[in-house]
Amino acid sequence: MDTMRDRFAPVMTRLLDEDPRVAVVLAEIGVDAFKEAMRAHPDRVINVGIREQLLVGAGAGLALAGLRPVVHTFASFLVERPFEQIKLDFGHQGVGGVLVSAAASFDWPEGGFTHMAPGDVGVLDTLDGWAVHVPGHPDEAETLLRHAVGTGAGAVPVDDKAYVRLSVQSNAAPMPVDGKRFLTVREGLGGVVVAVGPMLDHVLAATEGLDVTVLYATTVRPFDADALRRAVGAGASADVVLVEPYLAGTSTAAANDALVDVPHRVLGLGVGRAELRRYGRQADHLQAHGLDPASLRTRITGFLPAGARA
Repeated sequence: MDTMRDRFAPVMTRLLDEDPRVAVVLAEIGVDAFKEAMRAHPDRVINVGIREQLLVGAGAGLALAGLRPVVHTFASFLVERPFEQIKLDFGHQGVGGVLVSAAASFDWPEGGFTHMAPGDVGVLDTLDGWAVHVPGHPDEAETLLRHAVGTGAGAVPVDDKAYVRLSVQSNAAPMPVDGKRFLTVREGLGGVVVAVGPMLDHVLAATEGLDVTVLYATTVRPFDADALRRAVGAGASADVVLVEPYLAGTSTAAANDALVDVPHRVLGLGVGRAELRRYGRQADHLQAHGLDPASLRTRITGFLPAGARA
């Protein structure tokens, strides 16, 4: 099966052909996949070289000129390194665009911590108005990318400013995502577990046989507070576990806000803050951060009330 990033260039090439508003800005990474598109659209596929601040600034400049820029590189080089440019060139100037990352939290362990970005969603949370999409399958990545860009000549994008977080981690099968809502995958009475993007298969395996509701989230900003409230129901209290493929606790504030009128507990599971300096393989990182199915089951059952374990 192809990866989300394998799907990215073909989808963007089609969007460049279909919509004269669309432009792609690259910083050397991913250029080979856009060679055909660069020949067909030399004025709308731009490689700025290894200059990430310029990457974001050029994207914002294209937005000021009336185009819909899609800006792409690894997450650590797209969100963390040029954060000031995101804040000022897009936010302060009031223009929209789509940031599309690759490498996620630890997709390429051999690259070391410079190529890891578990804090990317948390960093964007400090800014106003950014939609954040975290697909869990290449088909979902295509759907959410098209949603973020807006399709068709003259179309108005659904999200003015959007971040699409691509990963080589993937669930076995796609879900019918729409860029807005959480999906109910399993229903139960003993608590709610929210699985974000590529964490779904691990969460389903970890909660097999447990009396819990599992929600699937691929659009995490805006946070679907209504879906969480419905899943919690009308009980006297609520227990919620968030399983995110980036920094643990990134969405606990959003969950707390959603349940402000309900006595509740929230457990945020995800990538830990401590840097793992023996990089190993992706599976090693999942296990070290407690995100493999066995570790998740231990942590989830240890948090939820005894009734959820029936």
